[in-house]
Amino acid sequence: MTTLIYQGEVTTRGRLLLRGSAQACLAVAWLMVFLILPSLVLARLAFAERGPYGEILWQWTFGNFARLAGFGILGWSPNYVLILLRSLWVGAVTTALSLLLAYPTAFFIATRPPQSRYLWLALAIIPSCTNMVIRAFAWMMLLSQGMAPARLMQWLGLIPEGTALYPGPMAVYIGMLSSFLPFAILPLYTSIERLNWSVVEAAQDLYGSRWRVFYHGVLCQTWPGLKAALILTFIPAIGVFVVPDLLGGSKYMLMGNVIQQQFSASRDWPFGAALCFGLMALTLAGLFALDRGNGGEARAEL
Repeated sequence: MTTLIYQGEVTTRGRLLLRGSAQACLAVAWLMVFLILPSLVLARLAFAERGPYGEILWQWTFGNFARLAGFGILGWSPNYVLILLRSLWVGAVTTALSLLLAYPTAFFIATRPPQSRYLWLALAIIPSCTNMVIRAFAWMMLLSQGMAPARLMQWLGLIPEGTALYPGPMAVYIGMLSSFLPFAILPLYTSIERLNWSVVEAAQDLYGSRWRVFYHGVLCQTWPGLKAALILTFIPAIGVFVVPDLLGGSKYMLMGNVIQQQFSASRDWPFGAALCFGLMALTLAGLFALDRGNGGEARAEL
């Protein structure tokens, strides 16, 4: 048997494979139990039928996905398509606002002295340690009629007199932004902290404009953190249901709210599973497109 030297140790290929399998078995078991098996059960459930009393009939059917596309007993209806588009729009707006606020915030934190840097970082993370329901109820109180934000909007003429910001779309966006902003700050802070400022200085020495210095010296180096912030913000934003349900007054329906209703109130678990898979398919398609775009940029640079 061929011997190998790995990290100063004489071993064999079989021992290395055995050691690697032993180290990876716990992670693989975790993924199997909490990700792969539930996904398989959900996949089978999406092709089942709902009985007349809410029970599950294990008969293969594509009716749930046809209903997701808008085809029902009375013909085609755009309701679920519009809810899906609204979810994508809210997720995109939330992600854009989070990145716009997280970028300068991460720069501010990363350029602080080392003795105060982690204090600022803790202040940015601490709100995310509070339960999302509690934060939503706090925003319900802050955005009510007699509070300062509503009075300011009334004084500016943005909302009628005697009304409040809650419930409504603006309250939903505020709640979504406060919930997912920390998830955008953390990866951007990590990238900015390791920024090579010599590249930025080189771009300035070559008389580059501010935009070119930012693009070639800063944005290209922080792109991995920006991509991670986009993924960590957009994916949960399109599937969240607590914030739209509470701050929207149960009138601002997103895909997460529809899925929650199918599994709780309507007891239509097969259709809820089909909704989950539709949302997962869109998410995976977006991740694949983002990865393909990065590959194209990398090949162009080479």
